[in-house]
Amino acid sequence: MNQISYDDFSKVDIRIGTVLEAEVPDWSHWVMRLKVDFGEEIGTKLSFSGIMKFYKPEDLIGKQFPFVINLEPKKIGPDRELSEAMMIMATPQASHAGGQVVQDDEETAPILFKISKKTANGTKVR
Repeated sequence: MNQISYDDFSKVDIRIGTVLEAEVPDWSHWVMRLKVDFGEEIGTKLSFSGIMKFYKPEDLIGKQFPFVINLEPKKIGPDRELSEAMMIMATPQASHAGGQVVQDDEETAPILFKISKKTANGTKVR
């Protein structure tokens, strides 16, 4: 395991956001497009997440999750839309090999971190 310094970790900006919209792009067979509200200061951001085999859009809409919001944006799909945030989730070891989902059963499904109490969008996670 590679260790990082506290200074390195403090650069990661993790915030709570509410999923306003969730949809599967026409071109996708594994990724969902999420529009996420991070409050007035940050606004809304797009996030693409490879969870389509395990979750439906309606499982996410209106719910709050933690996201890393200061990663360099990444172009996704044929339209090259920018993914501006990354949802934080647990991924069982058996579910990935070279970044690709190997199985799509309940035991290997990503585990989403749902917020137990409604909190303000944009709240910082430490």
